[in-house]
Amino acid sequence: MSPTSDPDAPNAQHLPEPARMRAVLMRDARLEVAEVPEPVPGPGEVLVDVLACGICGSDLHCAAHGPQFNAATQGAAGFDLLDLSRPVVFGHEFVGRIVSYGPDTAQRIPVGRRVVSMPVLLRDQPVMLGFGGTATPGGYAEKMVLSEPLLIEVPDHLPTEIAALTEPLAVAYRSIERAETTPDTVPLVVGCGPIGLAVIAILKMRGLGPIVASDYSPERRELARRLGADIVVDPRQDSPFDALATAATTDDPTRMAAPTAILGQLPLRPTVAFECVGAPGLIQQLISGIPAGSRIVVAGINLASDEFEPAQGILKELDIRFSLYYSPEDFAATFAHLSAGDLDARALLTGTVGLDGVADAFDRLRTDPHDAKILLDPAH
Repeated sequence: MSPTSDPDAPNAQHLPEPARMRAVLMRDARLEVAEVPEPVPGPGEVLVDVLACGICGSDLHCAAHGPQFNAATQGAAGFDLLDLSRPVVFGHEFVGRIVSYGPDTAQRIPVGRRVVSMPVLLRDQPVMLGFGGTATPGGYAEKMVLSEPLLIEVPDHLPTEIAALTEPLAVAYRSIERAETTPDTVPLVVGCGPIGLAVIAILKMRGLGPIVASDYSPERRELARRLGADIVVDPRQDSPFDALATAATTDDPTRMAAPTAILGQLPLRPTVAFECVGAPGLIQQLISGIPAGSRIVVAGINLASDEFEPAQGILKELDIRFSLYYSPEDFAATFAHLSAGDLDARALLTGTVGLDGVADAFDRLRTDPHDAKILLDPAH
């Protein structure tokens, strides 16, 4: 053993212990709070204090169904989303405050300023923040590392908790972009969980409507009203498809949807249905229920197999589009709308917890329909 590697040798060089922080770790589908080393920013990166981080439904799904998520990403893109052999630090809906810069940075945003970012580290092997380990933690931690080119400064007038909604609203923004709506489009939102509610908020901002929303939960239906839904349906009692057809009825030929080859011209404006649940069988319900010529946008994640009747979709000439995530342009546009006050999504926020409260928040989000978006504040 060399003198410098022996801690008791007279000439030993004692290196400082790395700084440590608290984080919520997921391992074996369980959550626990532990101390881990602070991440170190590499070239082009910045260290931030986490000020707020939204708890996303995909975090709950990854904790409960990690192997299924990996099977899906393997089948689609050839990689595992999660390394389940090591602890995972969730959190991809965050706001941070700049602490320090790593090497090779322009430092265009002053230390101490708040920032948001897409949850990606721009490394040779890109890292999806919120699905990695303790060396590149997501926002369920006191600190995290971000890529400088992706930073967007949060202006003083925008509250931290509203800025933290940028990421989930960008998911909804992308879903509506995928729908390719026109000013005459009448939307149906099936499922008023966090993504469905975010879709309603974006639809309202764009002036589309009447917005029809459907959910079994009276609490979620009330949130849908607060976020801008015009017609709210309990599917146990009324058909959301009848409500959509009634809302879309028009006698103005210039506003009608294009005719289909078999069913011809209907006295309806264009219609689109957003599937925001992710339950088996729901796509088929939409195929059966929506008008001919409609578009279906699937934003809910269903990890199970599913079945539907293609002949019905063909006869009705339906479009089915799947949507996930967002582009950098979608993310920046969503933040700009929040910052400008165009987008009122405050009703999404239903609670705040500290690191020690995350496991309980997971349980609440699984069972309590009063909750939509719970924020983690590591200083709480």
